[in-house]
Amino acid sequence: MDRRTFIKGSALVTASLGFNPLAANNPSSESEKVVAIPSLKQSVMVPDGNIRALLIQLGEHMWCDWPTAQMGDDLEKAILGLPENRRPSLKLGCDYEVWKQVTEYASRKGVNVLVIDLGEALYYPSHPELAIEGTWSVEKMQQEIHRLNGLGMEVIPKLNFSCTHNGWLKDYRHMVSSKHYYQVCEDVIADAYKIFGNPRFFHIGYDEEDEWHRDKFFYRVQRVEEAWWLDFLHIVHTVEKLGARPWAWSDYGWDHPDYFTRCPKSVVQQNWYYDEQDGGFDPATNNTSDKKRLMEYWNLEKAGFDQIPCGTNWVGYGRAQHKVGADDVIGKLVKLGKEVVSKEHLKGFMMATWDYPCDSAHKENLMKGIDLFAKALE
Repeated sequence: MDRRTFIKGSALVTASLGFNPLAANNPSSESEKVVAIPSLKQSVMVPDGNIRALLIQLGEHMWCDWPTAQMGDDLEKAILGLPENRRPSLKLGCDYEVWKQVTEYASRKGVNVLVIDLGEALYYPSHPELAIEGTWSVEKMQQEIHRLNGLGMEVIPKLNFSCTHNGWLKDYRHMVSSKHYYQVCEDVIADAYKIFGNPRFFHIGYDEEDEWHRDKFFYRVQRVEEAWWLDFLHIVHTVEKLGARPWAWSDYGWDHPDYFTRCPKSVVQQNWYYDEQDGGFDPATNNTSDKKRLMEYWNLEKAGFDQIPCGTNWVGYGRAQHKVGADDVIGKLVKLGKEVVSKEHLKGFMMATWDYPCDSAHKENLMKGIDLFAKALE
């Protein structure tokens, strides 16, 4: 599938946005970079130490695969050739009315930072070919940021550059570590940064890039050792050059001790511990495979990193097997974070319910997660 054919297929499902992806040229061309993004200044900045963040999915293409060129020019047919649970959708699944209700409820419950997982859900002026039907325009996103600021929430963009969570990059996920890939990443980061009004943080993802997650895909990519570091540091420096502070998942440190010395201290660390094996929050008694994730909080504190621990009410495989829910996780995590991470380095906490898309089918659990988070922070 060549670039022009790929963009032509995208044009059929993005007409509602009012732009023509067929007009897109080489992503590094000047003609695409002159698209104006209106200036925006966010009116909310939450004090360090008091971040009460909710991660919410607007896009869904972090966990999907994308057809390769060899699968043919018919995009819809090619998608059917992918593993059923990894097929991308060509229409955004978010229900705005539900989104609005959930975010208003989050505000009432004390959430003061909304981290939006963007993926394919935002129109990037430099790369219109990444859009699908229902993708939010620049204008719509900026109007939404104004509304969320009005609810008292600071709004942070999140783009995931992990090789197992980058389906939103479409064909570009097949070009990882190339010069072309670097340019595309720089372009979309710059677009999101400007659209979000030069936010102070920018979440870059980087979770679950390992063999277990890689093997679930049709097209499998995994960077290791220096290849991982070169790409990771390039994204970190791209964000920093714009003026934002990188915010990243801390997974790489679970199995790579050099993470604590090579990762810049400017990167806000987000270790997630969901106690999926139900081994508990005490390293003295937890003998499960989860222990390395638990110990990360101590390791990051010892290394001098700022942290925003992340919890959930999502039920992992182990807890499901044991028929144990996950309602206890966020409360125990908040307690642990306050005990282990110094006040100097504890910037706050985040709740991730992992309910997507944001629609009526997932509304109840989203609301429940917000309630659990509010109770944990009392």
